[in-house]
Amino acid sequence: MTDLPQPQSQRGLIDTFLREERLPPDFRETISRWYLPLAEDLLKKANAQPAPLIVGINGAQGTGKSTLAKFLALILGLRHVSTATLSLDDFYLDRERRNILAQAVHPLLATRGVPGTHDLTLARRVLQDLTRPDEQVVWLPRFDKGADEPLPTGEWPQISAPVDLIILEGWFLGAQSQPLSALQKPVNELEAAEDHDGRWRGYVNRELEHYQDIFNAIDWLVMLRAPSFDSVYQWRALQEEKLGSRGGGANAPRVMSAAELRRFVQHFERLTRHCLHSIPPRADVLFHLNPQHAVTAKE
Repeated sequence: MTDLPQPQSQRGLIDTFLREERLPPDFRETISRWYLPLAEDLLKKANAQPAPLIVGINGAQGTGKSTLAKFLALILGLRHVSTATLSLDDFYLDRERRNILAQAVHPLLATRGVPGTHDLTLARRVLQDLTRPDEQVVWLPRFDKGADEPLPTGEWPQISAPVDLIILEGWFLGAQSQPLSALQKPVNELEAAEDHDGRWRGYVNRELEHYQDIFNAIDWLVMLRAPSFDSVYQWRALQEEKLGSRGGGANAPRVMSAAELRRFVQHFERLTRHCLHSIPPRADVLFHLNPQHAVTAKE
């Protein structure tokens, strides 16, 4: 591993990245002011330790976690830093297993997303394989959100391990369980109407404990902090509008109605609000976002 690429190489990569990710031209300022210095810090940290550096990125829906992860992997790849990018979303249980949970525990567990709807055995195995010292090929799981099912194993990307850097991103990455007293009052209509006795939120809160060994393995935690949960809902609605404007025929992802979207987002409201307050004091790097998605400050 060596220093970051020369300016000319960086410009070409950034141009391609902005075009392929369909990002606005002013995102270049975010990259140059905030994300390139972060890449420099990661390079120094990766060079300073023999074991793979595990970087976590926490951020609510729509904050740009996957965009940041992809950019870091690309820019560091120019200097031969082998990077595996993963999302908690990659480890969602399939619909059949979630339906079993829904029948055995609570109907709301049929919807992917909250703690308890991930294959943690698979997640631990992949992270272990990426950090093992002997050379091997590791398959990186991927989840098809349009089909609401994991992609077939044969369609997962491969990477040669061990790697220099692992980037793991997730909307509740690093979160710790709430005190029981915080679970008593519903935070929205979904909890009041469909979890009136608190069984679902209690189960989700307990399940979060099983993620802590994964979260504790993170060496450096980055947070993209949304200004509020209201912004998260608006960003998610914008994503649906963009999906609807693309068309795409029979294979296009189904666009949720306003009512469906409101209900879906409420599954994540409690833990998202919890993360907005509890993660910043523990983050190694904290990027503050404004309602327009732009980074406005770093701590």
